[in-house]
Amino acid sequence: MSRKPVPARSGERSRAEVLFDKPQLLATLFGQYDQNLVALENRLGVYITARGNRVGLEGSAEHVALARDVLQDLYHRLQRGEEVDTGLVDASIAMASEPTLDGIVSTERGAIPSVMIRTRKKTIVPRTPAQAHYMRELSTNDMIFALGPAGTGKTYIAVAQAVSQLITGSVQRLILSRPAVEAGEKLGFLPGDMKEKVDPYLRPLYDALHDCLPAEQVERRIASGEIEIAPIAFMRGRTLADAFVILDEAQNTTPAQMKMFLTRFGQNSRMVICGDPNQTDLPGGVGSSGLADATMRLEGVEGISMTRFTAADVVRHPIVGRIVEAYEGPGG
Repeated sequence: MSRKPVPARSGERSRAEVLFDKPQLLATLFGQYDQNLVALENRLGVYITARGNRVGLEGSAEHVALARDVLQDLYHRLQRGEEVDTGLVDASIAMASEPTLDGIVSTERGAIPSVMIRTRKKTIVPRTPAQAHYMRELSTNDMIFALGPAGTGKTYIAVAQAVSQLITGSVQRLILSRPAVEAGEKLGFLPGDMKEKVDPYLRPLYDALHDCLPAEQVERRIASGEIEIAPIAFMRGRTLADAFVILDEAQNTTPAQMKMFLTRFGQNSRMVICGDPNQTDLPGGVGSSGLADATMRLEGVEGISMTRFTAADVVRHPIVGRIVEAYEGPGG
């Protein structure tokens, strides 16, 4: 593999070589048509050559060292059975740029991260420093607000943590909820009974569940009541004890709905509220959002944690992060 050199961004040019002992993993490490290496070159301004099980790096000393660390990190992830794609390349670069993040970014790249979530189908590890902080908060606090744009893993990580605690028996129930806000279409004109009308709004929660549990377990646990997925209106008048409770798309709640939901909190429970305070489908805009109101009222309240994500934490396709930045930047 050889491509036109990419100019180093800063500093004197440096060279390094990385030797990998399992050549059979390198095709996956490099990606289809070397797309992972291309992403690394473009992000760091380095020049990469690969011959056999040796990878050569050239560029500024800082970026060569960073590229070497990222390649070793991705390689060790492959050894542990994780998937590697261009999104993970970007995430690994961001993680490697935070050398003080204890236990997540380590000079010993083969080390298993100190924070992770294990489910029946996969093990989730953080891809950004904010995700690492969020995962720690999920394991230590009773009420967590996860705030930020789509694609940052707010709901997905919360569902994974909830499934993990359900599997281990530390909670008895998993309750997932969303406001069924009409964004252009009226519920009454949708075909089917109430469940069929509401289910499309809750589909992202089903998708996250199926990523963490085999399909038959999801269906069995829903049938037994261990897992409940319902609109926020179904929470009224209840006390949610011995449960892991997640409210998704919380920016689409009114202040009254948010107060109702938060006061459902019961003994031996954990509650996660996910949403983007800057986006809402409510007619009154952001000013009418229960999430914006709650974060203002509850900031600094003992026992309540708030994790804020930015466009830099988007772990979907890299273009999603650029779209978020474009909309949230000046004039957005």
